[in-house]
Amino acid sequence: VQLQASGGGLVQAGDSLRLSCTASGRIFSNYALGWIRQAPGKEREFVAAFSRSGRSADYAANVKGRFTISRDNAKTTVYLQMNDLEPEDTAVYYCAADGRGYTSNFYIPRRADEYTLWGQGTLVTVSS
Repeated sequence: VQLQASGGGLVQAGDSLRLSCTASGRIFSNYALGWIRQAPGKEREFVAAFSRSGRSADYAANVKGRFTISRDNAKTTVYLQMNDLEPEDTAVYYCAADGRGYTSNFYIPRRADEYTLWGQGTLVTVSS
């Protein structure tokens, strides 16, 4: 398994949750890694991501200030700390990787169709 996501669950509005995504060493070192989510009946949407270098990160406007993406290089793991969760955050969260080798090391993929490798997804349900 090249991308393994975990950490989803059922929480109440205002709670926090941390998602983890463990990648193979090759993927972690050479791909831009991010989180994409898909709510029921909706298209996949960008949440947060690192550039391939891991030195830059960006967030969707609707999670900025509440979510934090981080990484542990030794564990080849990317995290998504989600605070002050809202019912609108309910979705399947996917860890994904952008394997397009022609993008800059500092480019941050912000569209779901820019990601070429996907993990299995983890469900986050936020009750009101």
